[in-house]
Amino acid sequence: MSPETPKARETRTKLLEGALRTLTEQGIAKTSARTVAAAAGVNQALVFYHFGTVDELLAAACRYGAQQAVDRYRERLAAVTSLSGLLALGREIHASERDGGHVALLGQLLAGAPTHAALGPATAAGLRLWIAEIEQVLTRVLAGTPVAEFVDPAGLARAVAASFVGIELYEGADAQGAQAALAALDQLAALVAALEELGPVAQRAVRHRLRRAGR
Repeated sequence: MSPETPKARETRTKLLEGALRTLTEQGIAKTSARTVAAAAGVNQALVFYHFGTVDELLAAACRYGAQQAVDRYRERLAAVTSLSGLLALGREIHASERDGGHVALLGQLLAGAPTHAALGPATAAGLRLWIAEIEQVLTRVLAGTPVAEFVDPAGLARAVAASFVGIELYEGADAQGAQAALAALDQLAALVAALEELGPVAQRAVRHRLRRAGR
């Protein structure tokens, strides 16, 4: 197979971005080769030339969009030093993604997954990119805290990601309820911070109590 030319890469990128824009602005029901090509400013036939099917284009666009988003915040995530800092950044990401239309996009991808076979795995792959970043932060910030040995960072990263996905979608129906959910996560971070500030004797007592509770 011959290497992809710069022109071909440019066209593929236009189609990926056009697909994301069409999903966000028109919804999954109105996303087609014609509407994506119009948004991308290219010939409709190029959808099939580069991706084979519309579903494969949408799956590639989902992965592309997730990678772009994660890349935007990777340095910020790497600089987080506490659970409260992670949640604060999460709030910022949430607001930015909502204002950029990406929450609506996620809703369209989840809505389309049952009828577009390629979308489910692609959406899951995009979420795994976020989960991997969150897991690294949690492993780092929880190390040395009284709860470190009782928490699975991989499972907690999935819970955090699922919580934010749910809150983002929930916000459209009940903004006040979504804010209450975010506030509850802030309270959890404050609890962990308070445990970190305990002296060595108190921390040992907390660990002992948690071990007994986990038996």
